[in-house]
Amino acid sequence: MANKRKRYEDLDQTVKDLVLNAGAIDVGIVTTETLEGGPPSTDLSYVLDGARSAIVFALPLDQEKIERFLKKEDFPGHCLDNVRTNTQASGIALELARFLEMKGHAAVPVESNFVYRKDTARGPFDEKPPISHRYLAVRSGIGHFGLSGNVIRENEGAAIILGSVVTKAHLTPTEPLSAGESYCDECRLCMAACASGLMHSEEKTRVTLGGVEFSYAKRQSYNRCDYVCGGFSGLSKSGKWSTWSPARFPIPDKDEEFLEALRGTLKPYALRPKPGIGFYHPLLPGNKGQSTCGHCQIICHPDKDVRAKRLKMLTEAGVVIQLEDGSLKGVSPEEALQHLAAMSPEERTLYENITRINRNYEFGD
Repeated sequence: MANKRKRYEDLDQTVKDLVLNAGAIDVGIVTTETLEGGPPSTDLSYVLDGARSAIVFALPLDQEKIERFLKKEDFPGHCLDNVRTNTQASGIALELARFLEMKGHAAVPVESNFVYRKDTARGPFDEKPPISHRYLAVRSGIGHFGLSGNVIRENEGAAIILGSVVTKAHLTPTEPLSAGESYCDECRLCMAACASGLMHSEEKTRVTLGGVEFSYAKRQSYNRCDYVCGGFSGLSKSGKWSTWSPARFPIPDKDEEFLEALRGTLKPYALRPKPGIGFYHPLLPGNKGQSTCGHCQIICHPDKDVRAKRLKMLTEAGVVIQLEDGSLKGVSPEEALQHLAAMSPEERTLYENITRINRNYEFGD
């Protein structure tokens, strides 16, 4: 028994070393016991029958590129960083899974993003992940839940990408962080930066994983995030700032109105050019998308002053228009209206619902 236990302890350290050597900044381990009582997305057997544990890890996003993105100074920089960091996370997961397999332990890599369960009511369109990296991350001690539901860390804030590997190997779980160590003070700047209203302003989601409770703001319909983060629209209610989407179709107030809004903007989305850096998503028209938002994640920083500064960057950087060559540019709200007014009606319908245009725009607070 002693030799057998020593072998498992060595494997614990080896998988951690492999992941850190490949570029991760932190790594944790969960088991079926430490995930007990969790939602379906913590059921490791969904991806691997007989799974005993999972390794989860984090990679950082570039903070400087985030700020240039928020200030509407540099669109491709953060987009490329995001795409490549997700690709690196998925690659590390594959490398670790194959390493474990070669050691005689069944293992399945779980991609960082854009993979969904097909056995739910609407299949992939329900956007339910096979395994939730977020839940694994907070239970294993990689970070805390912020109010937004993103995983936050003491140094990087929420600007991280997660990846996981599920395995039949016996591994020793790592401990979650103390709730009192979280920097999240529920400042709600993540909510202020979200044009879609994804996070409920009052209600919270609470989950218990292996006897430990976690909570974050309840997320409303994910159609909200699809519509805005997906780039189908992006103009804030005030009209003074936007995401990097040049579209300004109305953003509904009620969950049940978002699906119809999405349907109404599918054709304009597909016809608008998307040159340069992007990501490929199986549910998007034309398959290609671009990182136009993610504000709730990239606004969040351990320093509250930096958070406030980033929100100011976003809200004072104006709105986005698309130029003739397909490139995107941040301009003032007034300049954007002039740009749209110069378009032909046919071209303009790619960016807004011209049947609802009020020629006397009034900008709110």
